Amino acid sequence: MEHPAASRRPGVTGVFVLDDHELVRRGLIDLISATEDLVVVGEAATAEEARRRIPACAPTVAVLDARLPDGSGIDVCRDVRAAHPEVRCLILTSYDDEETRSAAARAGAAGYLLKAIRGNSLVEAIRSVAAGRSLLGPAPDPGPSPERPPAEVRLSERERQVLELIADGLTNREIAERLFLAEKTVKNNVSSLLAKLGLQRRTQAAVYGDRRRAGGPAPD
Repeated sequence: MEHPAASRRPGVTGVFVLDDHELVRRGLIDLISATEDLVVVGEAATAEEARRRIPACAPTVAVLDARLPDGSGIDVCRDVRAAHPEVRCLILTSYDDEETRSAAARAGAAGYLLKAIRGNSLVEAIRSVAAGRSLLGPAPDPGPSPERPPAEVRLSERERQVLELIADGLTNREIAERLFLAEKTVKNNVSSLLAKLGLQRRTQAAVYGDRRRAGGPAPD
């Protein structure tokens, strides 16, 4: 299903749907298609398909499943927004946690919704982001971070790798896959480096990692 021209009719918003579960995807398509002002212009079951089809379908809004067999909707959002910033992305997920929400915000998503959301609420969310509103609020506030951590603070090689990937916006699951580690091991490394740097939140570590990489004060 690819009907990009439909999204250009006056008063009609084109929507792209990405979800690897066919029943869920069909349900979303039926829900969206039941409205008069929204039309599904394309769909995909994998991140690779979505990256290829979204530019051709030219949707106003892309509804992206957060977890996919070959990546994540957050990765797709980041790539699509980099090449086509006019596309508004809604991340749809079964998991509500700070690290995924933060990663979605850093990827440029306009919204982050749980799959338990009611159908009419999802439709209203699509309309809202299509109109240019954000459902994420302001970018996550990293809060106060030390200008220069104590000189004696030293991170292990693994903690440095994790910090760099946090700065890239990756979730614990994605970091675990990248480093071939158990997700629990990554969580332990994150907790350890936060404690060593005197930080409380993951978003603070992301900002600090960016500064460190840019040549700012390093923890070691």
